Amino acid sequence: MATIYQVSELAGVSLATVSRVMNNSVNVSDKTKAKVQAAMDQLGYKPNSIAQSLASSRTNSVGVLVSEFAGPFFGSMMQGIETTLREAHKHVIIAAGHSEETKEQEGIEFLISKKCDALILHVEAVSNEYLLELSQGSTPIILVNRHIDAISERCISLNNELGGYLATKHLVEQGHKSFAYISGPERKCDSKDRFRGHQRALAEAGLEQNPNLTFTGDFSEPSGADGMSYLLSQTTETNPAFTALVCANDIMASGAINVAREHHISIPDDVSIIGYDNVMFASYIYPKLSTINYPIYEMGSMAAKVVLQDIYKDKNCQVQNIFMPEIIHRDSVKTIS
Repeated sequence: MATIYQVSELAGVSLATVSRVMNNSVNVSDKTKAKVQAAMDQLGYKPNSIAQSLASSRTNSVGVLVSEFAGPFFGSMMQGIETTLREAHKHVIIAAGHSEETKEQEGIEFLISKKCDALILHVEAVSNEYLLELSQGSTPIILVNRHIDAISERCISLNNELGGYLATKHLVEQGHKSFAYISGPERKCDSKDRFRGHQRALAEAGLEQNPNLTFTGDFSEPSGADGMSYLLSQTTETNPAFTALVCANDIMASGAINVAREHHISIPDDVSIIGYDNVMFASYIYPKLSTINYPIYEMGSMAAKVVLQDIYKDKNCQVQNIFMPEIIHRDSVKTIS
């Protein structure tokens, strides 16, 4: 069986050059690529990941840590990462951190132990200080949905405050003045940013968020249902019904819609609802959910491109670090006079 060393000798080039050819490096001339390919063809050599690793001192694998495997949000993120890396002949190793500090650290240590060339991390519980220290290590990291000024070039993030603002401003523009809100966990930065945007839009309109019409969820469908049940229980003669409900993600919005339907509340005739994320099912539930587009597939793909550019020296990647949210108009919001 032919070896990479025999390919190197027959082609008259170094092992490093053979490695660059096998890894589709742009730093190799077409003439040299042709010589190496001819040598591989003559010897019947088929490159594999182990040989590529030996030749390049890299594993051609990228570690990915997400909060959960379940759900459309992280599925889209992982798909964006894997598709982009696979097209560049790289592989992914995936672990979950479950939004807990210890589990996130364990997941990161596991991926480092697998000698990944870089890590793409969606982490929520570990501190900025931990991540800054990690960034000084030998394994490069790229953060998704998190921004740290000191390593901003390694962060892919969305302006969540603007997204929260756009969601509520849209409802204000449709004539709504009485708002309810179902938030994500208070400890999560994206949840806090979205609520700040919500408050900014209300303040611009001279409105305030009634604390009795605010519920803290956990980004799950059951918490959206619990939130709607709680909000409906707060409606009394002295606390008039709300006409608009802002949900910090689409999954909680779907839970809220189900409870509304059980109480014979029409969406959007009785209550308008807007979500956040624009996950796939948002355009299939009834009514079709107005929401804020969170381009997580594109952000995952962009994180992979940062790896390809910085770690594998692919000069063809165009990198964008900050993404902007956009409102998606559908059927769950009604204009009132």
